[in-house]
Amino acid sequence: MEPGRALLLILIFIAAASLPVLIALAFCADEIIDRVACAYAEWRERRQERRTIARLDRAVEADALTRDIDLTDFDRPDRRPLEALAADLRRLRGQGVASDGRQPVWHGTILRAYDDRLRLACRALGLTEHLTELEGVDLELERVRVEGLLHAAGLTLPAARAGHRQRHR
Repeated sequence: MEPGRALLLILIFIAAASLPVLIALAFCADEIIDRVACAYAEWRERRQERRTIARLDRAVEADALTRDIDLTDFDRPDRRPLEALAADLRRLRGQGVASDGRQPVWHGTILRAYDDRLRLACRALGLTEHLTELEGVDLELERVRVEGLLHAAGLTLPAARAGHRQRHR
């Protein structure tokens, strides 16, 4: 057999063997194109997220913000977890607001305990408060200011009156 003829037979055999593949590609082309387009869109989205995070890191300078914080303060055994402080604040706020005929001494005790938890939460988050230095209306205003600071830091407390949401911004 001639070498040209053998090569032609091999090419015919390869064409006949690949014919089902070509037919399958023709029928599934839209799905293949869709998968490739989706994979490309996901890759672009992940890339854009990484670039946005990198840009935010540069803008915020996250390392500079945390450089001066002593993280060993957070691991002290005598330090109450922030979640426990938040639960105490919610519970005490609910009891202190609803003073349904309770004695003034009871109401005052609850408010002092609430102020104490506010101070602990501020200390845990590094916020400045002046709850021990004030009395009367000034103390109530400081309490509202501190609640706003805690809310801005991500610690949501219940509203002073039932049916109202806290709106510190």
